[in-house]
Amino acid sequence: MNSSSQFVPENYELLWQDEFEYRGKPDRKKWSHEEGLLRNLEKQYYTSRKKNSRVRNGMLEITARKEAIRNRKYEASASNWKYYTKEAEYTSASIESLGKFEFQYGYVEVRAKLPAGQGVWPAIWMLGSDFESAVWPENGEIDILEHVGKDPEKIHATVHFPANNHVGYQSVGNTIQVEKPQEQFHIYGMEWTSEKIDFLVDGKIYHHFELSEAGDHADLFRKPFYLIINLALGGNWAGEVDPEIFPQKLLIDYVRVYQKK
Repeated sequence: MNSSSQFVPENYELLWQDEFEYRGKPDRKKWSHEEGLLRNLEKQYYTSRKKNSRVRNGMLEITARKEAIRNRKYEASASNWKYYTKEAEYTSASIESLGKFEFQYGYVEVRAKLPAGQGVWPAIWMLGSDFESAVWPENGEIDILEHVGKDPEKIHATVHFPANNHVGYQSVGNTIQVEKPQEQFHIYGMEWTSEKIDFLVDGKIYHHFELSEAGDHADLFRKPFYLIINLALGGNWAGEVDPEIFPQKLLIDYVRVYQKK
């Protein structure tokens, strides 16, 4: 049910989009799949299977399922949980535009309906395109939307960058209360310029970040970034996962990126 947007800032034109008006797996010309156990001690194993990510009825469906799956990178002697975990209890999907579409500055808009239940952690976010050569957080991170099921009507937007503190990074974010994001579609947006990043829900700015707030690291946000959409479970923020809620879906109606004319 793709629709035109009333929230695009003036003097912007469409640069890139996926309207999901096709069937099957996400468009390989635009998206790649991440696979395996990846981040934050999360419980899901990311796959490229159609049962975890498919396009139909004009929507991208990322589906988290409760099902045992063997970890292909299992090593009994490994010290990292990504490898010593023999089997995961859940599957899901994460798609990214790395190597296929990166951009510097613009307005991003995603119309989405979120999953529900304890332990879900959907995200629409961006990483610096030098991700493979720069160790996080040296590449910078922009989180357009994050949501954890234990706070069912709270939406988070956050910027992450290096810092000289006990954890090695700084997070600057804000939240907004959104009515029934699991039952209704909302439009999640971000406007990014050489000086600032604004985060919006349904056209309302709720987080404003000046790049100067990153100090010596401001230039991390003056280079190309790429897009990621995923549905994580559990881990070090979403907490315990309720095994009775599955399957759960993150539905994406469209992804659009605009730049100034």
